[in-house]
Amino acid sequence: MPIGFRIAAERVRAEQALIERFAKVPVACISDSMRRLVAGGARIRPIGPAKMCGPAFVVKTAPGDNLMVHKALSLAKRGDIVVVDAGGDLTNAIIGERMVTVAHERGLAGMIINGAIRDADTLRNHTLPVFAAGITHRGPYKNGPGEINYPIAIDGMVIESGDIIVADDDGFVCVPIRDAAEVCTAAESKFEHETNTPPGSDGKSDDVLRALGCEFPEEAP
Repeated sequence: MPIGFRIAAERVRAEQALIERFAKVPVACISDSMRRLVAGGARIRPIGPAKMCGPAFVVKTAPGDNLMVHKALSLAKRGDIVVVDAGGDLTNAIIGERMVTVAHERGLAGMIINGAIRDADTLRNHTLPVFAAGITHRGPYKNGPGEINYPIAIDGMVIESGDIIVADDDGFVCVPIRDAAEVCTAAESKFEHETNTPPGSDGKSDDVLRALGCEFPEEAP
């Protein structure tokens, strides 16, 4: 198939039980559990509701064009999160109220757009979570090119269909499916520790400072 007009077969999805575990953990804990190396799209913010969790269904499209996004909405399965890399361009909206309504009717878990959206007032009050890099009134083109189920990268975070997307008010993170079980266990452990440990009570900062040679007034000779 020619680059720019192709649709790959779907990848294996994580088990629903694992997705449900991820949904209970804050994005920050998941990010920390991946050594803070996986960060994508700090500019991409929730338009309305923020919390979502599910398998990624990835789309790459030319900036300002949503032809392949329409096709993706017909292929994505219930519970999927459609993640669109439109190059971060904010000139034309990639989706608006009509497409979000279609996504909601098909049972998708949300949409993430590395690009712009429109009909912002409606999307702010919609039940389907939508993340985007910006807002514009200018509509999209429908000429292509575009690809579905081929890897994309948003600010260095590689996302493949089937990877697990978790999002909340802090942003969103992608967990590679091959690492998902290990990351989930680590993130759950971190979340439990933070929940049960009062802030500033573990003394770790003092230990680090001492190791770096810092002297405290009460310890000075």
